[in-house]
Amino acid sequence: MKIRQNVFARAGCRRFFATGLRGIALLIFAAVATMGQQAAAPAAASAKKAAGEVRGAKPRADVARFRARVDAALAEAHAQKALWGVLVTDRDTGEILYELNADRFFTPASNAKIVTTSLALATLGPTYQFRTTLETSGKFGEDGRLLGDLVFMGRGDPDLSNRKFPYAGQVEHDGPAEKVLGQMADDAIAKGLKEIDGDVIADDSYYPHDPYPPGWSVGDLYFTFGAPVSAIAFNDNSITVEVSPGVRLGDAAVVAVEPAAAVGTFGHELTTGVADGKAEFGVVRQAGPQFMLLRGTIPLGHAPMKLDLAMPDPAETTALALKQIFEARGVRVTGTIRARHAAPPEIYPDAAVVLGPAAVPRAADTIVFAVHISPPLSEIVRVTNKVSQNLHAELLLRAVAHEKKGFGVTDAGIWVEQDFLKTVGVADGDVVFTDGSGLSRDDLVTPRAMVQLLRWDALQPWGADYISTFPIAGQDGTLETRLKDTVASGRIEAKTGALDHVRAISGFATTLHGERLIFAIFGNNNPQRGRDATVAADAIAVAMVEVLGSPALAQQKKKK
Repeated sequence: MKIRQNVFARAGCRRFFATGLRGIALLIFAAVATMGQQAAAPAAASAKKAAGEVRGAKPRADVARFRARVDAALAEAHAQKALWGVLVTDRDTGEILYELNADRFFTPASNAKIVTTSLALATLGPTYQFRTTLETSGKFGEDGRLLGDLVFMGRGDPDLSNRKFPYAGQVEHDGPAEKVLGQMADDAIAKGLKEIDGDVIADDSYYPHDPYPPGWSVGDLYFTFGAPVSAIAFNDNSITVEVSPGVRLGDAAVVAVEPAAAVGTFGHELTTGVADGKAEFGVVRQAGPQFMLLRGTIPLGHAPMKLDLAMPDPAETTALALKQIFEARGVRVTGTIRARHAAPPEIYPDAAVVLGPAAVPRAADTIVFAVHISPPLSEIVRVTNKVSQNLHAELLLRAVAHEKKGFGVTDAGIWVEQDFLKTVGVADGDVVFTDGSGLSRDDLVTPRAMVQLLRWDALQPWGADYISTFPIAGQDGTLETRLKDTVASGRIEAKTGALDHVRAISGFATTLHGERLIFAIFGNNNPQRGRDATVAADAIAVAMVEVLGSPALAQQKKKK
């Protein structure tokens, strides 16, 4: 199946024009840096403490072999034109074993989640939980009649879904997408609610209305990885569309949507094609409230196909879903559904703080019908890192901003993040982010900053648990199918990152000889796609595990 995104032209062109003059400058920089890349490796290897050549120490033969393997990997045709940054250190001593362009800037893609999730754990703590309520400021009678609006109050819980916890190797679901809403409705009914003489409102005003961080591409907004950020995250703010062929050639395709309340949030022009044809779909932007238009064909007799799209207005869809749930359970609703948003944040380049709006405090006479408590932050972080969930990362950054600055705004979270990185020891200016997930093309980081943060993480009381949230090579998460039949399988725990022309992998490794490593590998301006885009990085990862360390070195460390 092939899905196209027809926004301006091809994705690469769209993203190039979006970056403007800044993008041109980066391309020029990348070209110059790439030409000097191979010359940079010997210089890096001779740096202080680099490549095991500490003053007075005998050069390590394993490091020399590793250097040769890296040189060979980056000399391959699929890697030559890209810009590479690599830093490998000993986890226990901090000794630099290899570095290449370690102080250059790279687009990190989802490696940015390492910064966000580290910040969240350090700021909020592993046991932090989100609280969502179903409440009213109306009058509730003994007859079960509510005179007033029923409000679903979101406060940034990333998991208002049917996802099962704890995560055990893969994401599992239990029940319908509306599971949490149904449970909260049942709790309200158990308290005697029989009639709602008012509207059903989904309120996401806990965070100012700012659904898309800077640097996101227009084409991202159609799909789940670009789902809008909201204090209400219903079903990951995503829609699953199931398309089945009609009875005859040319018939309209049959469309089913989950959650069902999202059926009217997008347009579709889907038909039944010839039996021996290919299923082909495209998403384009159209005028009007249903800005997403899904077009395409599915062959006659073809099995149903599923497509995942972003939910355009999560609050509105949540309100409708909740109303439908109550009515299905026999609760009469006399009013309509509404979404309640806060005003956008007031952010100015020279302002010292975000200028509101702040969340409106709850009225003293508020009646709470139901409460949903999220899993602990440690479990939310596990899912975020294992499957690289963009929406969750953005919500964690806003949760930090709300706790520390009083406003759940991306910019406020970035300010907290910069202060945090200074305490970690990351050089000022080595991390330049505009979002929490790494979907932004404006994000920049150095390999050295990433390794410094990872070493700090490993030393925290929650460090071991945090490392376990990273995908394991050849086993689970975004590394489940990578490095599977190599010596690195099961020996690398690392966060991956992928955008057009960007691949990244950073984390922890244990070599065949028992040496524990922290590493960062970034490849930018890489024209390769699919599996070819990760060949060089995977070759470096395998070389790390296979070559670095020795039995004598491991024994020496044990004696210290």
